[in-house]
Amino acid sequence: MTGPAGGNAPSDGHTWGPERTVRAQVITSLLLGARDAVAGSAPAVRLTGARITGPLQILGGTVEHELALNGCHLDEPIRLTGTTARTLRLTDCRLPGLTGGGMRVAGHLSLSGSYITGAVRVPRAQFESGLWLGGTKIIAGEDDDHAFYADAMVVDSGMYMRNGDFTGGVRMYGARLNGGFSLEDAKLRNPGKQALIADGMVVEDAMRCTGDFLAEGCVRLRGSRINGLLAIRGVIRSPDTPYALHASHMEVREFYLKPAEPIDGVVTLAHSTVNTLEDNPATWPDKLRLNGLTYERLRGSGVSRRIEWVGRDPEGFRPQPYEQLAAWYRRDGNDALARRTQLAKLRGRRHTEGVGGRLWGRLLEFTVGYGYRPWLAAVWFAALLLIGTVSFGLNPPRPLKPDESPVFDSFAYSFDLLLPWSTFGQRDLFDPAGWTQGLAYGLIISGWILATALITGATRVLRPS
Repeated sequence: MTGPAGGNAPSDGHTWGPERTVRAQVITSLLLGARDAVAGSAPAVRLTGARITGPLQILGGTVEHELALNGCHLDEPIRLTGTTARTLRLTDCRLPGLTGGGMRVAGHLSLSGSYITGAVRVPRAQFESGLWLGGTKIIAGEDDDHAFYADAMVVDSGMYMRNGDFTGGVRMYGARLNGGFSLEDAKLRNPGKQALIADGMVVEDAMRCTGDFLAEGCVRLRGSRINGLLAIRGVIRSPDTPYALHASHMEVREFYLKPAEPIDGVVTLAHSTVNTLEDNPATWPDKLRLNGLTYERLRGSGVSRRIEWVGRDPEGFRPQPYEQLAAWYRRDGNDALARRTQLAKLRGRRHTEGVGGRLWGRLLEFTVGYGYRPWLAAVWFAALLLIGTVSFGLNPPRPLKPDESPVFDSFAYSFDLLLPWSTFGQRDLFDPAGWTQGLAYGLIISGWILATALITGATRVLRPS
């Protein structure tokens, strides 16, 4: 149905004359069987370029025929609450909203290319063959909490939002998508609020936020389960909300996170379970919560970036992210990297302790690297032994029993001072004087410190995690 009156764009539909106008009541009557079907045909209501006046409303009814509107202008919102229907196609149309809570669609619902100036509400709805919102633009009205509202919705086939543009937020609490969720090149705009709320959502197959994907507002996936790939590319910006990406308590088989630019805002993956995490740490924000996150495999950058990555919690030091990273390196056969991670954990813990704990921690790090670098003790021991050997060689101590003392050996004497026990017997037979007496005391104290640090460090390392 087409005509010359007004412009041809659906946005000009309010100017179309009576030759292009159809009352919604006529469409409703036809859908509900006002005319008998012709044998051997598949009845449907199909309109192109029509202005539809009045409320297109079916509440709790059963529609046996397909509805296909293309390029149409609807003056009033569509209401299909509790309705059982076949395929519904409203493509390239302009309408002021759609309400379909609890509806059942044996085929699919398509709003592809349509411009909607009010909310689309389909909570508890079921779509057997998909929900298509490709290129759809929805702008929430002043009285609407969200542009797209679909709590507890079930889509047995795929849900497609490719190239969609949604202003006012998308809400899908507890939705179940059995054929994947496509958000390629989609724009979700709700600055300072929630761009996508999908707590408890279940997605079979893949969820793709890729291409020129843009989220202005928080992307919230708390408690969701993705039984396939979760891929996030594009841009996420939400500096004015508690989180830009709230992905705590999730279960994801494979998480691919490589946005086009660093995420603007706080990110949390706390207490989530990921089989494989592939990311680029350069795109993570400065504030990142990873406490409780577990993963089986990591793909991305080197250890230095990873160690810095696990230490960005805005609330301060958290030991679990370090332990998880170290466990991953051990499983991967990188024991040296696991030790470096554990060392970084102990350095981070030191900042949470009192003055005494911090001083003791620094001493443990400098002497034995908290037990993960025991060769440092040997370096310190060799340096002190060299100092003592040279100093006592130039200024030998006097013998306590000149007639019975053996020949003085500065190396053996210094070695005896550094050990908690006398090995060569030189320490008990000679008495330093002057400034060398202070040196001797210093070597004795240093030896005890080295021994204590080495024992403490070894105990820490050998203690089971």
